[in-house]
Amino acid sequence: MPADPGRTSKREELRSALAERYPVAKKGPIRSALINVWRLSFLVVAWAVLGFWVWLHGKIRLPKWLGGDAREVAVRLWTITWLTSVWVLLWGTISWANVLGGIGVALAIMILLPLPRVPVEGRLHPFVLLQIVARLMVDFCVSSAQVAWAAIRPGKPPLGAVVRVRVAIKSDMVLTLAVDYMNLVPGTMVLEIDHRRRMLYVHIFDVRSEARVKAFYKSVAWVERAFIRAFERDSEWHPSPYHGIDDEFHHVSQQARRRLDKRGHDKQGHDKQGHDKQEGQS
Repeated sequence: MPADPGRTSKREELRSALAERYPVAKKGPIRSALINVWRLSFLVVAWAVLGFWVWLHGKIRLPKWLGGDAREVAVRLWTITWLTSVWVLLWGTISWANVLGGIGVALAIMILLPLPRVPVEGRLHPFVLLQIVARLMVDFCVSSAQVAWAAIRPGKPPLGAVVRVRVAIKSDMVLTLAVDYMNLVPGTMVLEIDHRRRMLYVHIFDVRSEARVKAFYKSVAWVERAFIRAFERDSEWHPSPYHGIDDEFHHVSQQARRRLDKRGHDKQGHDKQGHDKQEGQS
């Protein structure tokens, strides 16, 4: 059916009237580029401020109302910064109203919907993390090709098996990241985790040759070393008072730790005095 010219003209008049009343600013290529640079710089500055705050750990003493632990406070600040950045990016414009609104939403989420505490015991090394991501992409492509070829090639089907491997990763969070790495690579699937013994039970797609099994253990050893270098270096390892993966965390305050340490030192000194006294009597 042909369109009614009268109705079309009314639509055009209404559209032009709305455009005159609510003009839309046109963004040129230069302005769009500047806006994108401003958004990226906002995230970079937030990350730099967080890194500086973490660097101050151990150099300043925080009051109790801030948490008393610089690492825990840094995690809270990073969560607020990240949620605020997501809120601003969702609105598409950076303004004081959006930033303050994002901070309010982030605080409301952290207070009304609290997540279990995650122990912060190491320090992140971004360069090593980039190496892990690059290696993951390579392993993903290579393993995908191997699994695809094993599925279409003629002959006997591949022989799968469940193997046991122990890792020296201390943090449950880092162990979870390492398990996610293995699960993302086609051909391997972590079936069970023994947290206490740090033992993984992994299903391998094909174990028909000893070389494949050795290659698997070699890849797991690389993943273990990479995640330790990225998150758990011995020189930067600080055990957190929070342990576990659910709400049954127990928090040991710094004062309680000092009392326990002092009690242990006093007991050692008392035992030493008794031993010296016995030697003097003999």
